[in-house]
This record gives sequence, structure tokens and C-alpha cells, in this order.
Amino acid sequence: MVRSPGSIPGAGRVVTMSADHPHDGDGTDSQPTAEIEALIESKTAQLRAEFEEEQAELRAELEAVTEELEAERERREEAEAERDQLKARLEELEGDQERTHDIATTAIGKTQTNESEIDDLDDRESKTRDIAKSAIAKAQQLEADPDQQEDAETLPEGIEPSTSPLDFFANVRQSAVKEVFLEQANKANTYRAIQVAKRWPEFATKRHDGSGVFMTKDDVTDALTAELGSKPHRQTVHRVWDKLRELGGQDLRVKTRQVGTGDSKTEILTMGMETAQQLNEQRYVGLDLLTEGITDGTTGGVTPVVTGGPRPDL
Repeated sequence: MVRSPGSIPGAGRVVTMSADHPHDGDGTDSQPTAEIEALIESKTAQLRAEFEEEQAELRAELEAVTEELEAERERREEAEAERDQLKARLEELEGDQERTHDIATTAIGKTQTNESEIDDLDDRESKTRDIAKSAIAKAQQLEADPDQQEDAETLPEGIEPSTSPLDFFANVRQSAVKEVFLEQANKANTYRAIQVAKRWPEFATKRHDGSGVFMTKDDVTDALTAELGSKPHRQTVHRVWDKLRELGGQDLRVKTRQVGTGDSKTEILTMGMETAQQLNEQRYVGLDLLTEGITDGTTGGVTPVVTGGPRPDL
């Protein structure tokens, strides 16, 4: 038997391998594993870097939120402290207000008491002055001609008769006028008209030539406001205006006034300067007039001193 080269007896055919064929365990099979491990290690490092980066961002955000919350907490504490201060200040101001109110109430009470005492003194002084004037007037009446004592139109020497009901009532003792028109007759607007007329130096307009004065409805409104202490109702102004016209008779005339050609005409009450000045002479204060009221329109001392036409309805 002829043996093939490299054959082993009894082993059958022997397969020979080339020297170029790789053998197990020479390290060539570990190359893919190393690449995978390197890839895994690289990926792990990348993920770790990304994780650390995200953690850093989260920490920064957390720190920012914490700082914001801390700042908010400080602002809240400051606001609460400021609120407590304001509350304390408010309580202090309320206390001051109560004390001020008490002081003001006391002061007002004292002022009202003082004003009342002053008014009482003024009334007593006025009554004393009226009594003295009345005594003088009575003495003058007694000295008059006895044959003229029954003549109702006789007046003491030097006392002129009135030219209108307005002139008469303006010169009579005003406490009597007030009693007659407010307490007895309930004619408030008549009394107001008399007072408005007497206040012409404050509210009327003097003519440039000095011949007289005039009042508009606005002037009457201002005078009533000063007299009443508050602005009157329009109807009250209208009624007082009508009473002025009635009481004034021939002394007080109604005219219209136009400042410019383009301006509307304004209704005015006008009277001469002498008539206006006579309204505040008080020439009948010392006489016993209005003692019987004005119920019949002729008695009470009105007719004896009023000259001219019939008396208006007061």
C-alpha cells in the first residue's frame, strides 16, 4: 500500500491544512468584541456627559427657583410687616381722629355757646337802644301840637314819612318785622324781600353816575344765599323778586338792561340812590309801630307813615 504523504496509518484519509488558515485562540476573533466594547464605552461616556450636563442644568434651574422663592418669601414678609405698620398707623390715626372729633365737638359747643351769648348780648343791646329811642320818640310825640294828636299821619319832628311799604318795613325795628312776618303771619318771603332790599350795599350794582342802584335776579340770589346760609331754590328767588316789586311800589321799578347789542336783555329792579339809602336809616325804630300786626292791611302803624297808593297784599 502506498501512503499518501502526511497520512496517519489507521486514521483514514488525513486532511492537511494550509499554513495560512487561522487557528483558534490566536486573538483574531476578539477584534469585534473590542470594537463593541469601545463603542459601548464611548456611548456610555457620552450618555454620562449628557446626564451630567442635564443634572447641572436642573441644579441651576432648581437654584434659580429656590432663589426666586426665597425672594418671594422676603417680599411677602416685607409686605406683611408693612401691612402691620399701616394697620398700626391706621389705628393711631383713628385714635387721633376720635380725639380731634371730641376736641372739635367741644370747641363747636363752646363756639355755639359763645355765639348764643353774643346774640343775647346783641339782642339786649338792641332792645335797650330801641327802648331809649322809643322813649325819645314818645317825648317828641308829647311835645307835638295837642290838636294834632288824633291825626294818624302826625310824626315826631324831623322824622319823614315812608314812601313805600318797603321803605316803612325796612326802617321799623327788625325784631318786630321778623315777629310779624315769620311768627304771626308766616310770610317768610315778604320778610326775606325786606332783608334783601336792606342789603343792597353788598349786592346791588351802583350806576356810574351815582343816581341809583339796581339788582338782577342773580344779585337777589346772592343776597338770599347770604341771608339764609345756603343757595335758595329758584322758586324762592322768583317769589322774593315779586315781593320786592309789590313792596317797593313807586320806589322800585322793573326795567330791562342790555350790556351789548348781541346780549340778551336782563330784567332788573332799580331805585334811586336817595331811596336806597333811606332803607337803612332806621328812622321808625323808636316808635311804637307794628304792635298790632298787619292783619287788616291798614293798622299796626303802617298807614300813618306810608304815603302814596294803597298797600299791596303782603
